[in-house]
Amino acid sequence: MTVEGFIFDACQKAVDALYGVKPDNSQIQVQLTRKDFEGDYTIVAFPLLKISKKKPEDTAQELGAYLVQANPEIEAFNVVKGFLNLSLSHSFWSGLLAAVSADSSYGFAPKGSTGKTVMVEYSSPNTNKPLHLGHIRNNLLGYSVSRIIEANGNNVHKVNLVNDRGIHICKSMLAWQKFGKGETPESTGKKGDHLVGDYYVRFDKEYKKQIEVQKLQGLTEDDAKAKAPIMLEAQDMLRQWEAKDPEVYSLWETMNGWVYDGFAKTYADLGIEFDKVYYESQTYILGKSIVNEGLEKGVFYKRPDGSVWINLTNDGLDEKLLLRGDGTSVYITQDIGTALQRFSEFHLNDHIYVVGNEQEYHFQVLKLILKKLGYEWSEHLFHLSYGMVQLPEGKMKSREGTVVDADDLVEEMIATAKGMAEELGKLDNLTPDEAEKVYRMVGLGALKYFILKVDPKKSMTFNPKESIDFNGNTGPFIQYTHARIQSVLRKAADAGISISGTINPNALGAKEKELLKQIVSFPEVVAQAGASFSPALIANYAFEVAKEFNQFYHDFSILKEENADVKLLRLMLSKEVGSIIRKAMWLLGIDVPERM
Repeated sequence: MTVEGFIFDACQKAVDALYGVKPDNSQIQVQLTRKDFEGDYTIVAFPLLKISKKKPEDTAQELGAYLVQANPEIEAFNVVKGFLNLSLSHSFWSGLLAAVSADSSYGFAPKGSTGKTVMVEYSSPNTNKPLHLGHIRNNLLGYSVSRIIEANGNNVHKVNLVNDRGIHICKSMLAWQKFGKGETPESTGKKGDHLVGDYYVRFDKEYKKQIEVQKLQGLTEDDAKAKAPIMLEAQDMLRQWEAKDPEVYSLWETMNGWVYDGFAKTYADLGIEFDKVYYESQTYILGKSIVNEGLEKGVFYKRPDGSVWINLTNDGLDEKLLLRGDGTSVYITQDIGTALQRFSEFHLNDHIYVVGNEQEYHFQVLKLILKKLGYEWSEHLFHLSYGMVQLPEGKMKSREGTVVDADDLVEEMIATAKGMAEELGKLDNLTPDEAEKVYRMVGLGALKYFILKVDPKKSMTFNPKESIDFNGNTGPFIQYTHARIQSVLRKAADAGISISGTINPNALGAKEKELLKQIVSFPEVVAQAGASFSPALIANYAFEVAKEFNQFYHDFSILKEENADVKLLRLMLSKEVGSIIRKAMWLLGIDVPERM
């Protein structure tokens, strides 16, 4: 049980004993006492006034007196207007530190203890271009959320749905056919996803030229786009692909293979992995069959051109296309199929889609369509919507080749970390191999932390230089704090100082208690992050812990402390802070170095 949980239960029993009414959960509000007041935790009296029928100060006074009398862990209280501030005993705090030290999995619920199975889908790249900065935010969010949900006791399946079919894929294929002259990743020395992405850009350039030619012949902008020869060829190629034309299908398999090899390297560099990968080319067929069944049941309707639609205007939405007139499917078709496949295969309790906020309407429609088809589990689909990420220079456009490539950004971050570390002399005591590992760890840590510390719902600007600062709310600052703690612990071990034994409650000072408060709040933060799917809560908690420890380290001696009980307490605190930082950063997918 957390400290907040202990106080909550004690307060609930006290109110029942004092006033004969057991308060509901919303009527008991427990929070950390503000640092400018005396106390550890505060109970807000105002929600309890309907039960006590008394003034806020009187209610708080009676409640405080009862809590102190009934709970030896609570040694004192004071009332400030309608706020009851409780002070917990030193024995209580020292007992907590001992319990935390003895629990290697502190803060994490046992895997599968909830009995729930949750699927998290993230990444979902198209096989017509390399991963870029937007994909990085998606992958980091999805991977971190998966770990956080698992840390809350759920069984988690991490999956990727690769968008490997459709008109956008055919654009790259057609451009390679027309302009590629047989180029391959091997002949060019390029990663496969980069090579294919070049041809996606080449298609767009040729398409724009043809549009201008059509406009000079008197066509409107829309007609020119629709009748541009290269676009008509791409649409014909998509029809050939769905008909399994041998030549088109072989080219599709070859070019997709190039991209998969490229993706695999990027994922490995980012430290991202999946339990299963789905491919749209294999799932859209099931979606088409479900749409045809819905058509027979009258859920959908067919227009004169043969296209299949659903009318959602009575639900406050719009009409939605499900199958084109030529029988080819759209994105939502395969999403219907994959949802059914996954719930049938894994018996999911929840399914979380990590997708940008521009797709919010899409997931509203998907959920509603599945509900109208009679699938009750549709209520357990969640869209983890996140905002756009860009560089200080502005937006990125894939078609124009102006995206920030993920591979380039990772290498830039590692190079920047190396430059700053060398300038500050932080890794002078490491071998070249050890230093290179730390450069990569710090560079990736800076990238991941800077992105994950922002609430997912917010758009953000990623600033590489700001992210890699060794001071302030950054990944390197937290990583350096961990390394500093490990250095202290190594020096203690070298001096033969044991970091175990019985804690003397009297050794606990005000600053040590503040640090301990940070440590024991970890389970609550993990729970909150799991409930809100927000790694930002973990990230900013890790920063606050690191900041508190660095202030403690600056103000107090640890190894040179003469009082043996105080030294033991401070070493145990240091060890647990290091453990908490390591766990918090692990939840973010970030490694922490032992030396820096």
